[in-house]
Amino acid sequence: MSNKKNIAIAGATGAVGADMIKTLENRNFPVGELRLLASARSIGKELEFRGEKIKVQELTHDSFEGIDIALFSAGAERSKEFAQSAIDAGAVVVDNSSAFRMDENVPLVVPEVNPEDALKHNGIIANPNCSTIIMVVAVYPLHKAKRLKRLVASTYQAASGAGAAGMQELEDQTRDVLDGKNVVAEKFVYPIAFNLFPHIDVFLDNGYTKEEMKMTFESRKIMHCPDLNVSCTCVRVPVPRAHSEALNMEFEEEVTPEEVRDILKKSPGVIVKDNLAKNEYPMPKDASGIDEVLVGRVRQDCSRSDNRGIEMFISGDQILKGAALNAVQIAELLVD
Repeated sequence: MSNKKNIAIAGATGAVGADMIKTLENRNFPVGELRLLASARSIGKELEFRGEKIKVQELTHDSFEGIDIALFSAGAERSKEFAQSAIDAGAVVVDNSSAFRMDENVPLVVPEVNPEDALKHNGIIANPNCSTIIMVVAVYPLHKAKRLKRLVASTYQAASGAGAAGMQELEDQTRDVLDGKNVVAEKFVYPIAFNLFPHIDVFLDNGYTKEEMKMTFESRKIMHCPDLNVSCTCVRVPVPRAHSEALNMEFEEEVTPEEVRDILKKSPGVIVKDNLAKNEYPMPKDASGIDEVLVGRVRQDCSRSDNRGIEMFISGDQILKGAALNAVQIAELLVD
């Protein structure tokens, strides 16, 4: 990558925005100008990039003049309000919200899965839901080899899914519980410290949550499998950062755990961590702060009479691969 690009980050002061800045630096992205945008209350705040302090500017409709790529992580309403202004100014928008993901005219991209879709954009490329990204990075190589027929996922989603405020609430509540103080839930529907609850986003008429159906619809779109059978249960757990998922998969062809490990060891964005003799398996503690998705506990589904079922457990950093890193990887596709 040699051609420098002017980059804007909308939502630069949030948890994902902060990691977008770090990821651009860590991956040596060819940044010309970096323009940091946020709400009016953040005007003048300084953030560091490559040893220099950059002042945060207010996000307005006039913020994108001269920008080549705009990374949005300011929420769906802000994306709907300001994305068109960025496009009109000549920028390509990589949007981290849910605003455009299921729009048939907007590609939904995970670079390890469907990089070619990014080049079919009409000004906007959508970044998928964090849990979906982590899941398809691990599942897609197996689908290519053995044709996935059915996928059942149970997620263990960290407080980071609710941003910096969610992580802070977990920390504050943990201290309060240990100090014998009364705990009040603000960011989450219930106290998160020493607790978990199967409730992420709003409940829908079918009994699933919006988060659970996002994983269903988005995985079908990303993997170009409109008829794939997917069912999810999403659970919030008292972990600061990195989501984990238990996956049960049914394939059209027979497959062994050894084949699964061999396939995934050669797959981009995946680290196989599966040594039961040494108690080695994916954990959010180990997935936090790394780019790859950890995969382990690979085993044959013992509830089936054939060899077409596989169980495995995965962990991935929700803020990095689940958001900031995936967005920067999409931007890299645009440069290449």
